[in-house]
Amino acid sequence: MAALGDCVDRLVRLWGKAHHYLCYMFILISFTGSLIKEMQVLPDGFFSDRRNFLNVYFVKFAWGWTLFPLLPFIAISNYCCTRDVSFALRRLGALAVGTAVWYTCTRAFLYIEDLTGACYEPRPGGALRSTHASRHACRGAGHHWAGFDISGHSFLLAYSALLIGEEMVPMGHVRSGQASVPRLCGVLLGVLYLGLNVLVGVWVLMFACTAVYFHDAAQKLLGTAVGLLAWYLTYKLWYRQPFSPRLPPQPRERRAE
Repeated sequence: MAALGDCVDRLVRLWGKAHHYLCYMFILISFTGSLIKEMQVLPDGFFSDRRNFLNVYFVKFAWGWTLFPLLPFIAISNYCCTRDVSFALRRLGALAVGTAVWYTCTRAFLYIEDLTGACYEPRPGGALRSTHASRHACRGAGHHWAGFDISGHSFLLAYSALLIGEEMVPMGHVRSGQASVPRLCGVLLGVLYLGLNVLVGVWVLMFACTAVYFHDAAQKLLGTAVGLLAWYLTYKLWYRQPFSPRLPPQPRERRAE
């Protein structure tokens, strides 16, 4: 247990300094990765294969993986920091908002791809197939749909990592002794906190792979911008207002009533 505590303490200190700069890191990765893709300086490999296990089993279900550890972590950490059940339940509303953001944005991206696309035969210089007017019908017939495909991976991986970074802040309360936490809850929070850190690492890695290997620059930059905008509008603006899920408890600060 001591090793778990030491590892958690180090990560808490790291996040105390780093989580404010996470958004800038995504912007830098997106620009740099897009440049590397245009230059084609990296050979194909494991991460350039859309069927690699990280993409198939993690990225394609990224929002589910994000919700799975965050739900108990938010509930337990916010209750332990405030001893207020209603506040902890209110804070879970952030996940409902996040789910609405994820669903709305991904559906909008698909709509834009449908609206701007056309169907072509699946070969270089393939002929236009005007008989298939929708993406679903085109792909169902074995053809290729070419539209403006905003990068859903760039959006979701950036948004998920930023959301996790914001929601892990109460661990500073727990480890500093500002919150009285039963031993079992402390261990559970420590395990969940480590899992969330691993998840952020995977999301950042796969975001970088998307930037380097997939999509056009405009599609990636726009997807990243939507993810950052969704995070900013919620955690930096709306959640600071009374009628919202509110921010998680901040270390060395009292929660506003």
